[in-house]
Amino acid sequence: MSEIKIDSRDLIRSSLKEGIAPGKLDALLDTLDSADLLHAVYRLSPDEQRKLLSEVSTERAADIVEELPDGHAAELMEEMSAQESAVILEELASDHRVDILSELDSDDTEAILEQMDDEDVEEIRQLISYPPDVAGGLMMTEFATYPRNASVREVVEDLTGHEGDYEFLTVHYIYVVVRRHALVGVIRLRDLVFADPEVKIGTLAKQAKSVAPDASLLELDQFFADYDIAAVPVVNEKNHLLGIVRRRSLLEALAEKSESDNLKAAGIVSGDELRSMPVLVRAKRRLSWLSINIGLNIVAASVIAVYEDTLSAVIALAVFLPIVSDMSGCSGNQAVAVSMRELTLGAAEPKDVARVWGKELIVGLINGIALGLLLGLAAWAWKGNALLGAVVGGALALNTVLAVSIGGTVPLILKRLNVDPAVASGPLLTTITDMCGFFLVLSLASLVLPSLI
Repeated sequence: MSEIKIDSRDLIRSSLKEGIAPGKLDALLDTLDSADLLHAVYRLSPDEQRKLLSEVSTERAADIVEELPDGHAAELMEEMSAQESAVILEELASDHRVDILSELDSDDTEAILEQMDDEDVEEIRQLISYPPDVAGGLMMTEFATYPRNASVREVVEDLTGHEGDYEFLTVHYIYVVVRRHALVGVIRLRDLVFADPEVKIGTLAKQAKSVAPDASLLELDQFFADYDIAAVPVVNEKNHLLGIVRRRSLLEALAEKSESDNLKAAGIVSGDELRSMPVLVRAKRRLSWLSINIGLNIVAASVIAVYEDTLSAVIALAVFLPIVSDMSGCSGNQAVAVSMRELTLGAAEPKDVARVWGKELIVGLINGIALGLLLGLAAWAWKGNALLGAVVGGALALNTVLAVSIGGTVPLILKRLNVDPAVASGPLLTTITDMCGFFLVLSLASLVLPSLI
């Protein structure tokens, strides 16, 4: 007989309903690998997820929270007691702890901070004061520092004798300081282990490359491209070591930004959406976006109504209308993606509109001519009418130039107007490229209509 596999979500759900002892619930979760556990958690309802976090050990709850999107973790903690949330957050690394707290409203954040140690609160307030897209907002404060006159033996004994203090020390470096805070060098743990135990670490330290707390994502991205290290120290104007930014943290920040922009472009504009959320909440979030889009599509389609006679006379044009609008939209979306990335990294600013437009114009002309020729030849081969090919090919070429011009510049213009470009660029681009694509095809066809019939 084949073995029947029990759904892990059902196991967790039944255990929560039966009121299983916390220790046994942790033991149950130990039988699941991390992927199965995370999948099971996502399939639980929000209430079940909160109950699970409340009934497992604090360490287990922190492990689960660490795998959830920050926005989703914050939504769960909004409905939990401040004490429960504080206990879980204290088990997280400093950077992740702040990421979640920054998703909460100020009242919930303050309520949780009241339940935490004064030392942790001071650190959190410092970290949360930085914008999330600079080095200060990405740095973590778990790092090891030692005075330069300490011996290798003293440092190794301290590291091995205080394992609990270095729980989050995921980067294999120690930092050498003077006057407790001023950074003077860095040593790899590997080099430390093989060094003479009696040597002072100041003689082993290498000059540490560092960044300021306001370093942008672009600067951090360039730094890690230039230097093959796992983390960069963050120092203030006095060269005091404030924290470290891991390469992994930067990559995660860039990926999260890209994911957030993609969700916004698709109409998921109110935080992280998961299918375990209430149906009405999810429907409302999506409908607010879709209702705007239907209005914009009606505007674009109204162009066709104006040229109804032309379309009726040359029905073949109906085949090429979606091709022209879709291909132009694809070109425009490429330009949007590049502008959004440059905005994220700080490589482009609203004042760069003219420069960006000039660069996109050249690309648009090249690609527009190439795509127009391909579509024109296809139309000519299909209908045996070179003029038809010229009409649809010319329309695609012109609309491609327009699309990349809009796609490249609109995100920067919206940023200047304090409108989220990730949300608004997509529908504006789609509406304009559709409307202009329809207009170009049908208006050009109307000019040479007798020769097309």
